[in-house]
Amino acid sequence: MASRIVTALLLLALMAPAILLGGIVYFLYVGVFVTLAAWEYAQLFQAAKFEPSLVATAAGALIVLAARAFRPEAAGPAFTALILAAMTIHLIAYERGRDQAALDFLITVGGIAYLGWIAAYMIDLRGLPAGAWWVMIVFPVIWLADSGAYLVGVRYGRHKMLRRLSPKKSWEGYIAGAIGGTAMGGFFAFAYTRFGPLHVSIWQGLALGFVLSTVTTLGDLGESLFKRFAQAKDSGALLPGHGGAFDRIDSLIWGGVIGYLWIKLFLL
Repeated sequence: MASRIVTALLLLALMAPAILLGGIVYFLYVGVFVTLAAWEYAQLFQAAKFEPSLVATAAGALIVLAARAFRPEAAGPAFTALILAAMTIHLIAYERGRDQAALDFLITVGGIAYLGWIAAYMIDLRGLPAGAWWVMIVFPVIWLADSGAYLVGVRYGRHKMLRRLSPKKSWEGYIAGAIGGTAMGGFFAFAYTRFGPLHVSIWQGLALGFVLSTVTTLGDLGESLFKRFAQAKDSGALLPGHGGAFDRIDSLIWGGVIGYLWIKLFLL
């Protein structure tokens, strides 16, 4: 627990200035995590005896992220070109004797799509009007919901949510995280409207907090699916107490999408 707390505080100390400064600083922070997470994703499948391209997956995710950040009009063409490049890589692998190259290709493209295109919504979220303030609602709500679910689940968890996929998660922890995340959404909406540039009611903040804290758990479970397939406990060992980079951003990937779309549709 001590190493988990220290690591979290260090990451927060680095991320807070990145969120506030935005631009290249925020991109570099997110880009490092996304690239490392994509590398870990490919390694998980390699542990399961597949051969996705480590370089194509990690570099492809970073390229898509960069395009969405700095040249949004080029993001679609870049993503298309990366799919064709991945196909070329795995065609060559098949010709050299890799019989499962077709599945390897799908895993590579899946990594570029999930950890490039989908994760790039974290960039889009910061690009909204008053984007730093929106990020400082979405991310903390997810972190607090995850922490609340973990702490309550460890102490009071009795009823397992998904015995095969994530046996340590309990309904007690999930409900506690949802309550805490919802409350924090309302609190941040009040605080950032009162003392910041947002114009969001407490009820709107509660709704955003509820959606984020209840749905982004699927990002955590999605990564668990990959880890169970590879029979791995963590995606890596980069962050003491937290595992790998993918372990750290699994819920934020979903949070970026959900937060961005919810804010665009209902709050702007």
